[in-house]
Amino acid sequence: MKSILAVLVSVLLAACGGQWNNPYPAGDAGQAIFYTAFTERPKHLDPAQAYSENEYELLANIYAPPLQYHYLKRPYQLVPLAAREMPEVRYYDAQQRLLSADAPSQTVAFSVYEIHIKPGMRYQPHPAFVPENLHLSEAALRPVHTLADFAHTASRTVTAADYVYQIKRLVHPQLHTPIAGVMSEYIVGLKDYAAELQQAVKAHPAGFLDLNAYALPGVEVVDDTAYRVTIHGKYPQFTYWLAMPFFAPMPQEAERFYAQPGMQERNLSLDWWPVGSGPYYLSENDPNRRMVLRRNPHYQSETYPVEGEPGDAATGLLADAGKPLPLIDQVVFSLEKETIPYWNKFLQGYYDASGISSDSFDQAVQVGVSGEANVTDAMRAQGISLSTAVATSTMYTGFNWLDPAIGGSSERATKLRRAIAIAVDFEEFVSIFANGRGISAQSPIPPGIFGYREGCAGRDTYVYDCVNGEIRRKPVAEAQRLLAEAGYPNGVDAKTGQPLVIHLDTTANGVGNKSRLDWMRKQFDKIGVQLDVRSTDYNRFQDKIRRGDTQMFYFGWNADYPDPENFLFLLYGPQGKVKFGGENAANYSNPEYDQLFMQMKNMENGPARQAIIDRMQEILRHDSPWLWGFHPKNYVLQHAWLHNVKPNIMANNKLKYWRVDVQQREALRQQWNQPAGWPLALSAALVLLSCIWLWRVLQRREEG
Repeated sequence: MKSILAVLVSVLLAACGGQWNNPYPAGDAGQAIFYTAFTERPKHLDPAQAYSENEYELLANIYAPPLQYHYLKRPYQLVPLAAREMPEVRYYDAQQRLLSADAPSQTVAFSVYEIHIKPGMRYQPHPAFVPENLHLSEAALRPVHTLADFAHTASRTVTAADYVYQIKRLVHPQLHTPIAGVMSEYIVGLKDYAAELQQAVKAHPAGFLDLNAYALPGVEVVDDTAYRVTIHGKYPQFTYWLAMPFFAPMPQEAERFYAQPGMQERNLSLDWWPVGSGPYYLSENDPNRRMVLRRNPHYQSETYPVEGEPGDAATGLLADAGKPLPLIDQVVFSLEKETIPYWNKFLQGYYDASGISSDSFDQAVQVGVSGEANVTDAMRAQGISLSTAVATSTMYTGFNWLDPAIGGSSERATKLRRAIAIAVDFEEFVSIFANGRGISAQSPIPPGIFGYREGCAGRDTYVYDCVNGEIRRKPVAEAQRLLAEAGYPNGVDAKTGQPLVIHLDTTANGVGNKSRLDWMRKQFDKIGVQLDVRSTDYNRFQDKIRRGDTQMFYFGWNADYPDPENFLFLLYGPQGKVKFGGENAANYSNPEYDQLFMQMKNMENGPARQAIIDRMQEILRHDSPWLWGFHPKNYVLQHAWLHNVKPNIMANNKLKYWRVDVQQREALRQQWNQPAGWPLALSAALVLLSCIWLWRVLQRREEG
């Protein structure tokens, strides 16, 4: 009985202290760690191949390209990262004569970018920098399963040659680089260089391909801290590419290390274990459990911004100005396949920030009369706050310009498209299906991009009115009038007497999409037009788009870089999908628009460029090749202990700016996760009573 009582007392004491539901090791306590989640392992971690958001969430913190986006300033502004200053650009004509900085684009044959990098930057610790690890035998590799199995690691200084080497990798024949085609059109000699590498691989199909053995005329090393890139023509958007991991440095040792026999079989590759010079490195990669970023001990090249926008200082966003980055030592990504466990762990304080699923939206957010979103009282009581930002994305529905009924520049087709544009109420769509997380688009250009105009000045006047300073969708009666003028009164073709049927192609064929498609049919019902939804799988949908075998279709676009050219090119005639295989899926063509696009695309931002963009958007609104749809709005919740959070859609490297108040987090976690002791106490009491009863029964038997 004494032993039983001792056990029960120890159990009860344990129940009164500690956090039994803490999913992290006890050793994590008190450390500057940011906790978040991932739903699936990124496919690529090689900077030459990665191009997805979940890949960049890691890579942008591991690699250090020359440029980055200023964390605090808006509109989005490029600033140096690994570069000492913004690249110097010189323009030359076809005879290699130097031109002035403001030379018209049509006179510029070549643009030469000279990039000077910061001296003394160093790579993360890695076994590739240990010379003997570049010549491993089969026996030496036998006990190796992860990078942690190598006894020694080292580092070295980043050089300009490493940046040149990575540019060469963009056309490596054994890699599939998504921007190889684009860059081959711009970087001088890159297309021929790709062909030369193809021949080299055919001659020597196995082993390491030394790219330094093949010269690329458009990219040259000046010295250890400077290199030049020569571009065909004038292409100011090239600087945006310099902020992406595609143009980060790559040490040749890394490729040589991973090219050794036996490495791929052990998942030892750049796609699994990147080698960078950024603020963090990948220290754990277990796609079935967790991925961990740790501070690069050699990263000493950057400090927190000392200036931002008006109001940033008042909200505490400049409290860490001038401090060395990163401010967090470790980032732990835990696998969460379901949204509910993720959400519950966030509420318990085990994740520091969280998105909001539709299931949890009403619990987390309340929308005021004016449409302003804020956290609910329950969230506010926990110190949870909300950050929002309109994404540099557009979700649209396109009209196929090649379709004889709904496409083309005829007045009949134009009025039909405008009638549909008025009838399809995207304000309602955002409210119902996106929990208000979006704004109706007035053109392809989203907020935060040069050329976007706020309020009534930026509205589509063919679809919206301005009432008391607010944008209001035109009434359905206006859509019905336009439909009748187009020759379809009440949705019936006046010439044939047949009902008008419009076909919409989509990949939305799951159960969850039925309500959205039913909603879209109701929008067409308002003007008496029948909508035929043709759902299919993604591959067949893409094939129909390539052939132009559609009338209407759903599509979307995320900005590669924050420039109007990256959105307006989606409607540029020579980008037509059917004829040219480009990104203009609507196959829209307007000679004036195309001429203005060529004039605008390489201009610097300013009043002259804005005037051209205004005219281009007026042409688009008149022609109505898209239902402009909406721009999604990102919502992120964060706990009170997480500081320096400011939404930045373009910057994927924001983790280095964030700071965690570890003491506050520990105290609140303890407060929110107190174990309930009464169930254990009740169980212990029942066990104790049972033991006493059993002891008495046994005692009676012994006495009898």
